Amino acid sequence: MRIPYTGPLPPPIIIPRSANTPTGAISALANFLTAPPSPRLSITSWDDQGQTVLLTGAGISVASGLADYRGTNGTYTLNKTYRPIYFNEFVSDHEARKRYWARSFLGWTNLHRARPNSAHWAVRRLGEMGWLRSVITQNVDSFHPNCHPDLATVELHGFLRALTSLSNLNPTWAAFLAEMLEVGALDTENPEERRAKGLKTNPDGDVDLPDAPYSTFRYPACPICLANPPILANGTEARVLVDDDGAWSPASTAGVLKPAVVMFGESITADIKIAAEKAVDNASKILVIGSSLATYSAWRLVKRARERGMPIGVLNLGGVRGEEGFFTHLKPGNKGEDGFRCSESADKILPGLVDQLGPVLANAKNSIEYIEAG
Repeated sequence: MRIPYTGPLPPPIIIPRSANTPTGAISALANFLTAPPSPRLSITSWDDQGQTVLLTGAGISVASGLADYRGTNGTYTLNKTYRPIYFNEFVSDHEARKRYWARSFLGWTNLHRARPNSAHWAVRRLGEMGWLRSVITQNVDSFHPNCHPDLATVELHGFLRALTSLSNLNPTWAAFLAEMLEVGALDTENPEERRAKGLKTNPDGDVDLPDAPYSTFRYPACPICLANPPILANGTEARVLVDDDGAWSPASTAGVLKPAVVMFGESITADIKIAAEKAVDNASKILVIGSSLATYSAWRLVKRARERGMPIGVLNLGGVRGEEGFFTHLKPGNKGEDGFRCSESADKILPGLVDQLGPVLANAKNSIEYIEAG
């Protein structure tokens, strides 16, 4: 289940100490990726050695223009009273769904314009070089599968692939959106900067639009359910009703559209849960990038890796949930090969890592070819 951790996060640990600069972090991370795997793990060939599973969070997409949650300019950092919608609210409350879709109507523009950044492309290159086995991502932006389709990706919390235009149902909101795009009010997550550009928000983060409160927002019904009403659990045919403009009617008993994301309080499907666990079990180490592991669904995967004796690496700005317990086993003299932790941006570190590991891979394969020829 996707449940957010709301307690305070510890200050970031730097391991090894030399990883307190970008250059040092790149060198230590290179040691982490290229080190032989734990002797407790079964390795059968060179192709398996050192292969890592990535676990990524919102922090890796910040350089693409998307906000994270707990970073310097994250949603929770700038708006202390922000509260996301929970699954049970979305399913049971028509008014809650109006609010959700209204927020999405204004917020989708940033995602629509965003593109994978240098960190995503570096992940692709690391996969091509053979250092990565797979990726597990908490993000719903689809950057990972779009950027590296040949490197297996498990989208732990689902995805936002398609957008439905709601303009015909909500002309006042559509006009307001056009105005906010024109003045650039949606280019920032900072409430003060938004307010200065005419986008006023309430303390909980909701947009304050006097002529069109959230209660006026309308959203469409599921077109498939509308054409072929499903059968309910009691054996009767569902009723899917719309108004003259095609907006979903609360008199309906089905037909509610939901994005293909795992909302807070919603359970991850069994197939995704199993795929994520297999991705961890099939790797020799795990590297967390851009995530504070504040959701249990992600944190438990690192806990699983720790219990298997897998080395853990963390590349994340700021603290990470439970990180003090990830590195208690490290021996003196560790230079990153047994564990790695730095507080840097992924888009600054991963491209440099690719540059450093290119010659390492070439030299290693040349050595193997020399031995086999001899």
